[in-house]
Amino acid sequence: MEVDILEKGAILQRDKETFAVAPHIPGGFMRVADFRKLLDTAEKYNAAALKMTSGQRIAVVGLKEADLDAFWSDVQMDIGYAIGLCVRMVKFCPGTTYCRHGKQDAMGIGMALDKQYHGRPLSAKFKMGVAGCEYACNAPVFKEIGLTGLPEGWKITAGGTCGAKPRMGDLMAENLTDADAMEIVERIFRFFEDGDSPPKVRFGRIIDKMGVDEFKKAVGV
Repeated sequence: MEVDILEKGAILQRDKETFAVAPHIPGGFMRVADFRKLLDTAEKYNAAALKMTSGQRIAVVGLKEADLDAFWSDVQMDIGYAIGLCVRMVKFCPGTTYCRHGKQDAMGIGMALDKQYHGRPLSAKFKMGVAGCEYACNAPVFKEIGLTGLPEGWKITAGGTCGAKPRMGDLMAENLTDADAMEIVERIFRFFEDGDSPPKVRFGRIIDKMGVDEFKKAVGV
């Protein structure tokens, strides 16, 4: 039963009776029609609340277990992987699409990364962040892989994490084109995906153990 509930993206709430779900909303951007459908569906199944999360999602709180399948069928949105050992998010800002400070196309590369990596199973939870300028509003340096837009191109960091033992990501490369940035992200991701690290050990701890210079050699940056 617990596995089945997790596959539905459901998180048991404090009352031990109802569940929260978080439909996937890449970068927190959605069409007005999709937003309206989410609101209508939440109301139809008597959700207790909607919560704007730090992961650029809208959590629907207080659903009954018996309504989970019907909710997903009606809302017609993908499950957001807010829990589990996987790529939980690719968090990105408006970049040059909407923001006057944007230096790089954070929405474009963020959407591409989300499509390629969101939900990919791993040995530990894993987050990515993309900021279109040096203000870095969504803190990519505190993600396992972070991209920050500079006037000359992208800067990539690796090994960042928040939580009880925060760690800033280490600089991997900078002034990269979109294509070069995507290639380096893939090399870094593959290193973690193909490794044999113990379950639930975050990426930054693995880099600390082997040393930053050795890690950079291993991924070819």
